[in-house]
Amino acid sequence: MSRSPQRRGRLFRLGAAFVVLCAVAGYLVVQYVTGGGGAPGCKVVSGNRAGATYEFSPEQAVNAATIAAVGTGRGMPERAVAIALATSIQESGLRNIDHGDRDSLGLFQQRPSQGWGTPKEIMDPTYAADIFYKHLAKVPDYMKLPLTVAAQRVQRSGFPAAYAKHEADAGLLAAALTGQSAATLTCDGRQAVTQAAGPDAVRSALVRDFGRDVLEPASAVVGAEATPTPAPSAGDGRTVTLPVTTTTSAGSGRSLRQRGWQLAHWAVANASSLHIQRVSYAGRVWTAGNTDSQWRATGGATAAEKDTDAVRIVTAP
Repeated sequence: MSRSPQRRGRLFRLGAAFVVLCAVAGYLVVQYVTGGGGAPGCKVVSGNRAGATYEFSPEQAVNAATIAAVGTGRGMPERAVAIALATSIQESGLRNIDHGDRDSLGLFQQRPSQGWGTPKEIMDPTYAADIFYKHLAKVPDYMKLPLTVAAQRVQRSGFPAAYAKHEADAGLLAAALTGQSAATLTCDGRQAVTQAAGPDAVRSALVRDFGRDVLEPASAVVGAEATPTPAPSAGDGRTVTLPVTTTTSAGSGRSLRQRGWQLAHWAVANASSLHIQRVSYAGRVWTAGNTDSQWRATGGATAAEKDTDAVRIVTAP
């Protein structure tokens, strides 16, 4: 006895729905594995106008900025930062995940059973990045090795060639997040706050990633400078001013200009999580919510915003 047209139609619709669900699930798996899941929100472009770009999510941007900050804080060169970023892109998609193969955890899928630290330590991105660099620094001539070889000497992965495919993206990220490339990292700044927000939270996050010296020589100034409308006026308590001096750049291996752009890009990468509305440095300004989210010339800015002695971070009200 043949099925009725109504029954056949219902089976067809169920089958079609199943195919769609499988396709969506497959897409999500691919995005997770490749590190591209979720709305990108952030983008890095090549500083030499080569046209290369890398798009990633605000969550990934925060983790990438931490990896770069810890690396320069240890005096590691840009190449080391690129190796660390490529490794994390491959291992976790730049996500601080609490699962993995066997007991692997975190940004680099480090294993407590292999002496990388306790689960709590490994799930701390700052700790995870620091211990990665500690091991990388012990690899003889790692600067001269192919990226995938240097990464494998640290990771001991079952897929030793896997890191190579992320080298170009990691290089773009490293150039921006170490300050080598100016005004090359942007985010849309959609405010999906995932932690405490405001100037105190910004300063705490800076100290977490860079160390307390980032607030020197006299600690970051909050709400001290007048800025043009619609930025906050003096005394509103929303502006964190970071000095860019020989004191704050000491030990980072960065020039003053590179240090300034590293801090500015770090702030943009953390914009969504820390509710940052505006970042300015060296005559350029990024403002959350712009449709193209570009760094623009501060044509109507104060002299303070145009100088290269400080990065100014304005939090949302």
